Amino acid sequence: MELAFTDRHGGTSGGPFASLNLAEPGSASAADPAERDAVRRNVDLVVRAFTGASDATAAPPVVRMRQVHGADVAVVHATTDEAPTVDALVTTEPGVVLMVRVADCAPVLLADRSGRVVAAAHAGRPGLVAGIVPAAVRTMRELGAQDIAAWVGPHVCGRCYEVPDEMRAEVAAVVPSAHATTSWGTPSVDIGAGLRAQLAAAGVRVTEVGRCTMESEDLYSYRRQGVASGRLAGLVWVRP
Repeated sequence: MELAFTDRHGGTSGGPFASLNLAEPGSASAADPAERDAVRRNVDLVVRAFTGASDATAAPPVVRMRQVHGADVAVVHATTDEAPTVDALVTTEPGVVLMVRVADCAPVLLADRSGRVVAAAHAGRPGLVAGIVPAAVRTMRELGAQDIAAWVGPHVCGRCYEVPDEMRAEVAAVVPSAHATTSWGTPSVDIGAGLRAQLAAAGVRVTEVGRCTMESEDLYSYRRQGVASGRLAGLVWVRP
């Protein structure tokens, strides 16, 4: 099993999206035809670097998803052509790369220590409340995973993710560990803390990998950049 999280460097995008924008085609971050072409080149660069493929023709299949802040999980295969409308992907097939894209939400990569089952999940505030990551864990176990580990990538931290007090209360009613306060003393949600609590309750070991997207200009952040924000990615696969 191998996994990686990207930053915003080393790609071909220009302007506010510079330079490794990996946004979903058709999104505001890849609406311009020139930027769509740049995103395609960026995805190719990342996948080749991640897998060691010599060129685009040798690259393995990459399965992406249309992320909608829900709790649906798709089990995918090398023959999966269309990006499913879900917020987590699971596969048991070696040689299939799973990709999740974010710009403040948390990319979560999961793997069975045996190397038989891997998953990628998109967990923002709504997905945290909906339980997308526990849903991915359940699906992995249904497919035979037993000893699961998770890696939580770059996302907006609790010191920066300011929300109205009512919203914080709504999230904390479901995930108490997500209750937080910004560094300037206002209500916030700590997605990472909430995910760690959910994963611990599911018996999954957790590693925090990333920095705060709001605090680091090496990362894309929708909260900091608005519609000019590109997208980072998390990738996981079992090498064939």
